[in-house]
This record gives sequence, C-alpha cells and structure tokens, in this order.
Amino acid sequence: MPGNAGTEQTTTVIIGTGLSGLAVAAELRRRGIDSIVVDGLDSFGAAPPAVTTSLQRIDAPDSATLQERTEIMRHLRNYAASHDVDVRSTTRAVHLAKVEEGQADASGPFWEVHTPTGVLRANHIVLTRCAQSQLRRMLNDFGIAVGRNLAAAMRAIGIYLVGVGELITPSPKEVLRQAKTVGHAISAKVNPDSVAFPATGSLAMLTC
Repeated sequence: MPGNAGTEQTTTVIIGTGLSGLAVAAELRRRGIDSIVVDGLDSFGAAPPAVTTSLQRIDAPDSATLQERTEIMRHLRNYAASHDVDVRSTTRAVHLAKVEEGQADASGPFWEVHTPTGVLRANHIVLTRCAQSQLRRMLNDFGIAVGRNLAAAMRAIGIYLVGVGELITPSPKEVLRQAKTVGHAISAKVNPDSVAFPATGSLAMLTC
C-alpha cells in the first residue's frame, strides 16, 4: 500500500495474518480470487471512533496442537510466498465500516477497512479473531436481526468467519475446513457460473 493515505479496491479483505487468515487467502488464490490480508482489528462502525477496544483473542493450544499448527503455518507461508498472495503482516486494520448503499456501485464494494496507510474497499470481509458477542453487537448496531445463526447473518452482509469460536478454539484441521467452505462461498458469489477448482498440491494434503 502507498505510504500516503489512499484507497485500494479488492474482492476480499482478510483480517488476521495467522493460520485462519493465511488458510483463507490460500484457498481464494487457488480459486483465482484476489484478496489482501492484514493484521488486527480494533473496532466496527460507521466512522473511526476516538477510542477503540482490541478484539484480539489469546489462545493457549496444547503442545500437539501447537506442533500441528506450526507445520500447517509453514506450508501456508510457503504457498503464500510462491503464489504472490498479498499478505501485509505490518499493516494493521484499525476499523471496519459499512459503505452506505448510495456510495456503492452495482457490485459493491460494501465494506471499508481503515488502516494507518489508507483504506481497503471490498465486497467480502473475512474475520478471524473476534468474539461472537462482539460480532452480535456489531450486527445490532447495523440494525440487523441476528437470530440463532450468527454465521448466516454475517454471510448475508458479506462477512465470513474463520477460526472464530466463543468458548473453544477450533483445531487447525477445522480451521482449514472452514477456510475451504468460505473460499467456495466467496468464489460462488464472484464467479457463479464457474466450476469448482480441484484441490491440488500441499494444500490438498493439508485439508484431507
């Protein structure tokens, strides 16, 4: 991103540069969907507030899970590097805002991710490190009825959740499964007439 504040447009912004974020980015890249991966997220709303609250979660996996996560992360980082996935580990998302209907074109974008160096506009957002209680409050702030199925309510407005759990942190294999599901859902919206890409290479082995 340029050093001065500017606006970039992409299909998907993935917030979180850990396992969940890289897994989704790799899945989208494999399906030919462009994305930008950034770190962190402080707040939701219509305009950046003066004071924000961190939404990051701290997980403490056991040694076996940590080893599995480390190995999968190694594969994902290698994939990202060799396939030019746009991962911006030093760029932090500080605010997520919904674009008003009058400001969006026929296909979007519907969301703006504010960072210290500019704004990323996208049709789809993937969140990887937010508590469900905070997401419910966000939907309430937007005047959206949540109901029992939080993930469905989020998908309806172009936000997808990967690796987000209320009480139990999903296992690495579960994260990969969620990433594949989200990748398919976004691909189906971007290219509704396309045929699904077969899983190949190291990622295919990881998701088996």
